[in-house]
Amino acid sequence: MAAKVKKPRSKGARDRGASVTGCGSDDGFAKIRSIAVAINRLQLQNAETLDPVVQHLIRIRSRDVQEIEHTLDQLLDCACVPKGLEVFKSLCRYYFKIDPVATAYYIHAYRDMWDSKPDQEKVDAQ
Repeated sequence: MAAKVKKPRSKGARDRGASVTGCGSDDGFAKIRSIAVAINRLQLQNAETLDPVVQHLIRIRSRDVQEIEHTLDQLLDCACVPKGLEVFKSLCRYYFKIDPVATAYYIHAYRDMWDSKPDQEKVDAQ
């Protein structure tokens, strides 16, 4: 019985260190980085767009819970950038006087989404 000889594989994209899409790893990281920068710019743009909305809600002393909460929902998406967090906090401070329980919900939602501190640090501090 003759031994089977394995046919050598041709050098494919994966063997050359390239990704499945044919891009080298440096190109892949550059693409990911450019996407992350674009997302960050959009988050900042969103925060800057919502800032006048928040200032208006506060200035007219709006008690329209649906509009306030809709705005807070939108702000949660951009609260990872300093401007977004500033506007989010501003509306939370205002909304706290209207509905403290709902405001606490939004603060917890922010912490769940964006707070980078591990839970263990909070336990160690107690």
